[in-house]
Amino acid sequence: MTASAEAVSMATVAARAADEKLAADVVVLDVSEQLVITDCFVIASAPNERQVNAIVDNIEDKLREAGYKPVRREGTREGRWALLDYVEIVVHVQHEDERDFYGLERLWKDCPAVPVDGIGDPRATTTEQDKGGDDE
Repeated sequence: MTASAEAVSMATVAARAADEKLAADVVVLDVSEQLVITDCFVIASAPNERQVNAIVDNIEDKLREAGYKPVRREGTREGRWALLDYVEIVVHVQHEDERDFYGLERLWKDCPAVPVDGIGDPRATTTEQDKGGDDE
């Protein structure tokens, strides 16, 4: 069994929202084979508490615009490891220190990564449009 299309869609929205706020190492993992409580983990990190909270706020805004509300949110006050539970997906936004220490990717290394187009290169979509007229 793999993650549902809805879970992948939600995870993509969350990953792109994290990337918009310059989150580091945004990863989406399909944990559906290992867990019965959720389909995907979205993992992102930031170098300070303020940026962790900005990433969390943007993810919540973008998912709310898409029609989703978290059933649970934890750790947002401290800004060290925020968890947003949307049932189909669980979003982890961690301070870099927590991410290095807890190593969620290592714990879930047997789970396949879900590719998300456009993550990491904010110029990817504009670069493709700019190339249209230059090749001729």
